[in-house]
Amino acid sequence: MRYSLLLLIFVIPALGIASVLWVRSSVTARADHSAGSRIITVEPGMSTQAIVDRLSDAGIVRHPIALRIYLRVSGRGGELKAGDYIFPSPISPLEAIERIERGEVHIERITIPEGYSRFEIARTLAVDTGRATADEFLRLMDDPSPVARFAPEARNLEGYLFPDTYNYTMVTTPEELIRGMVSRFEEAVTPERVARAKELGLSLHQVITIASIIEKEARVAEERPLISSVFANRLRLGMPLASDPTFIYAAKLENDYDGNPNNPRHRRRLSLYNTYIFSGLPPGPIASPGSESIDAALHPADTNYLYFVVSGTGGRHKFSATAAEHEVAVQQYRRQQRALR
Repeated sequence: MRYSLLLLIFVIPALGIASVLWVRSSVTARADHSAGSRIITVEPGMSTQAIVDRLSDAGIVRHPIALRIYLRVSGRGGELKAGDYIFPSPISPLEAIERIERGEVHIERITIPEGYSRFEIARTLAVDTGRATADEFLRLMDDPSPVARFAPEARNLEGYLFPDTYNYTMVTTPEELIRGMVSRFEEAVTPERVARAKELGLSLHQVITIASIIEKEARVAEERPLISSVFANRLRLGMPLASDPTFIYAAKLENDYDGNPNNPRHRRRLSLYNTYIFSGLPPGPIASPGSESIDAALHPADTNYLYFVVSGTGGRHKFSATAAEHEVAVQQYRRQQRALR
């Protein structure tokens, strides 16, 4: 009896100490794992046990029981934040937990190029982020209220989703993505740019509309002010802008564009966006212009040009002041196209 009592007195504490040491060494020991490039997702509302199990399934935690005991005793299980995480190898279970506690989520990035329409932006956001379908993103873009304060004429967010690279995480909502793009637009349209628009007698909506057409026409950066001068001269004279991207956009609005800009159906389309038929500016932008195109719209070159046509294969244009000069340039372009075919 006395021997058994002594055994209990010494063995049980020893086992307790051994258990504590085992838990501590298990959660602090760094170990290699094969999930170093994988994204591990902690979903909102996920229980501590489910998080530990997910880390264990990924090979990051080798002794999940030890980690559960540690989190229960320390009371740290309730501080874990949802998100996408990447855990380098080697790493200890405790280091992995501390990353989740701090919310060191993995940041994803998406780039929206200059000249994308809202339809292209919606498809890109849907495919690359998976936060919503293209139609769901489009429904958000059809609401002009985020830009009503500075662009009351806007019918939707076309032109106001600034082309740039954006960060997002698994908890970023579709609404936050759209708001971020509009906010970036507001940052880009500086007070100096707004003041210049007023000098020209143009609203911000008109400037962005012109800039969007320049963005779709220009292939060489230094030609943007020249293209802008053509549009400014035509607007001053009351001539139609006669810009192909506008009737292409009109066809896309009706889901009728077949990829052929030479299809007569597109050029004859009765749409206010078709600047071959209607003089003045279309109702709004046809794409998202970048800063260079916005500046070109605000600062057109001082020329007497009224026409331009593609010249060669490098994306450059031949600019002309008269219809006769333009016709010569068009014939040259057609000969080049025939030779290429």
